[in-house]
Amino acid sequence: KCRAVLVRRGDLRRPLSEKFGERIENRVLKEVRRRAKYLLFYLEDNTVLMAHLGMSGRMILSGRSKPALHDHVIFDFEGGVRLSFNDPRRFGLMELTEVDGLNRHPLISGLGPEPLGNDFNGPFLSAVLAGRRASIKALLMDQKIVAGLGNIYACESLFLARLSPRRLGASVAGIRSERLVWAIREVLNAAIAAGGSSLRDYVQADGALGYFQHQFKVYGRADQACASGEVTHVVRRLVQSSRSTFYCPICQR
Repeated sequence: KCRAVLVRRGDLRRPLSEKFGERIENRVLKEVRRRAKYLLFYLEDNTVLMAHLGMSGRMILSGRSKPALHDHVIFDFEGGVRLSFNDPRRFGLMELTEVDGLNRHPLISGLGPEPLGNDFNGPFLSAVLAGRRASIKALLMDQKIVAGLGNIYACESLFLARLSPRRLGASVAGIRSERLVWAIREVLNAAIAAGGSSLRDYVQADGALGYFQHQFKVYGRADQACASGEVTHVVRRLVQSSRSTFYCPICQR
C-alpha cells in the first residue's frame, strides 16, 4: 500500500494533474505492466498510473533515504519501501487514468502491436506498409506501426534483415516483411539478454551496465567496416527524421 506521495517537481513533460498524490495515497499497488514505452501501475480502485521515462528518467526502488537530486516524485510504501521517479531532463511524464478507459487514452489508443507479440507478424507488417512512401526506417520509428522500437534497434534490425533504411515502406512486403519481423525479434531478444545498451547514463534496475552496445553491427560505427567482415563494406551515417541512421550501403538494399 502506498502511504504517501511527495511531489517535489510537478512540471514534467506534462504537468502532473491536480490532486495527483491524493488519488494514489492509501491505495494498494496490485501489479505493474508495460505497454510500448509506458509503465502501467495498476491500483486497487481501478486507477492506472501511466509513466514514461523519456530520455533520462528512472524508477528507483530503495529504502527511505534522503531524496536524490532530480527525484521529482516519491512514493512511500508500507515496509519502508520507496519508489522514486528520477528524471534530470524532465522529458518523462506521469498521468492517471481509469482501467476501463486505458485503451482509449490518447497516449495509448494509437499504439501499434508489441514487436515481440503474436500480433506483430509478416502479414500485418506488409498490410500496414502497403502504399507507404516514407522510408522503412522512419516507419519503424512510428509508434502507430510497431510500439516501442527505438532508433538503435531499428538500425540494427534493418542491418540484420539486409534492408536499406532508405527503402520505401511499400516495397517491404512478402518475404521482406517476414525477414524484417524476424530480425526485429532477434535483435530485441539479444538486447534483452545482454541487459540493454548502456549509452550515456543507462543502467539496469540493479545498477549494472547493459552490454548490447558491444554487439552493435552498425549503430555508432560510421566509417568502420560493417559486421560482414568485408573491409570494403563501410558503415555510413545519414539523418532521417532528425535521427541518425547507420547502415551498410552494400549489405543493405
